[in-house]
Parts: sequence; C-alpha cells; structure tokens
Amino acid sequence: MVSGVQSIGRQATVATVKFCLVMLVITFLIAGSLSYWQGWLFLANFCGWSAALTVYFVNHDPKLVELRLHVGPTAEREPSQKRIQSFNSVAIIALFVVSTLDYRYGWSGSVPVAVVVLGNLLIAAGYIGFFFVFRQNSFAAATVGVTAEQRVISTGLYSLVRHPMYASALPMFLGVPLALGSYWGVLVVLPILGGLIARLLDEEKRLVRDLPGYGAYRKQVRWRLCPGLW
Repeated sequence: MVSGVQSIGRQATVATVKFCLVMLVITFLIAGSLSYWQGWLFLANFCGWSAALTVYFVNHDPKLVELRLHVGPTAEREPSQKRIQSFNSVAIIALFVVSTLDYRYGWSGSVPVAVVVLGNLLIAAGYIGFFFVFRQNSFAAATVGVTAEQRVISTGLYSLVRHPMYASALPMFLGVPLALGSYWGVLVVLPILGGLIARLLDEEKRLVRDLPGYGAYRKQVRWRLCPGLW
C-alpha cells in the first residue's frame, strides 16, 4: 500500500511539475518578455495552489489523486465527452494565449494593479472551492463516469449546487485573464462557460442512468451551478 501511494505521489508530482513548466514556457514565450510581472505573480499563485492541493491529497486521499491523473479528451470514455473536452481544451489554451498576447501588444492598455490582484484572488477562490470539493467527494474523477463503489454526495458544497467543481472553476477562469493583465481575455471565458455547461448537462444524463439515487438528489438540490440562478 505504501509503495502504491509513493507511486501515485511520484506520478502526481511529475504531472504537476510538467504542467507548471508548460505554463511557464507558454506565458513568457507568448508574452515575449521576462519583465512580465503579472505573469510571474500569476504563475506563483496558480502553480502554488496546484502544488499545495497535490501534496495534500497525495497524503490524505491518494485514490482521488489517482483518479485525477487521467485527464483530457483522450482519457474520456464517452464519445460526446471526448468532443466536449476537445472543445474545452482549445478554449482554455486560447484563454492563456489571448491574455498573454494582450500583454505583448498592449491591447488592454494599462490594467490597474487592483484588477491584477482581484484576478489572483479569484484564482485562489477557485482553488479553495476545489479543495472542499475534493475533501467532500473522493469520487471526483477528472473524467465522466461511474465506478462500482460510487455513491451520491449530497452534503457540504453538494447541498448547495450539484456541480460545485464546475462552479469553482468559473471564478478561476475569470481570474486568469485579469491576473495576466488582460481585459480581452475575459471574452474567452464565454466559450469556456458554454463548454462547462455542455459537459455537466451530458454528465448528468449518465449520472441519472448509472448512479443509484442521483435522480432523487436532483430533486433535492435544484441548482446546477449557481443557487437561485441555474
């Protein structure tokens, strides 16, 4: 068991380091300058939270970490989710590309420091939401599907909305362009929102079909993403 946890820890560490290195290269290569202080602050915030959550859950819930190691369109089993996640991947990449190109060419002009700080706070809020989602739901895999031992989670954030992970992702995605000093990047959040909605609607069809008790849970918790709105 210990060796298994160590293996998961190594895999998660390697994946996190690779992810952060890719983020570093993309950010400064496209921005065209190492003097991009908004980029340095963003990376410290974004990658710091990612590393912290990885360390915490490797030690407290390695099975969850193992489930989340398999991510992206190729990891999905359902053809519809492969298509949706392909779209979402392109949209998320576009979010970073547009935001950093904005810095390079000065499309947004001088974005106030307060806006950059707000963006980083929104990113932190998203990660804090992820933390509580993962604490409350050990079945929160990165792909859509139902495992044999899976059960409905209806407490904590799941008592407020049915998809708190996606609800947590929205402020994070909104915070990314602001943290990078871009107003134009905010426009890319709209297709990302559309992709998240498509993913959760398709996911709910499978949960109703394959997860016992999910139909009753939908009646108990009416809201998908935002209490009182949708």
